[in-house]
Amino acid sequence: MEKHTLYSPHQSEENMVSHLAEKVLNEALLTHKIQKLRNEIDKTLENRDQALFMKLTEELNDLTEQLN
Repeated sequence: MEKHTLYSPHQSEENMVSHLAEKVLNEALLTHKIQKLRNEIDKTLENRDQALFMKLTEELNDLTEQLN
């Protein structure tokens, strides 16, 4: 008779792979957002927009913190 368990080793491996894929995707998205913000910050420097610069650098710091 075959014994059924709630979590088979195969399911556990699938869960680990799924979790790892999610982490990789989240890191890629954060990295993309960070690069986009850096480009926007460069534009604020060129335009001498101090208020927007402060806002965007705060967002950049928050995202960088999430990445680490």
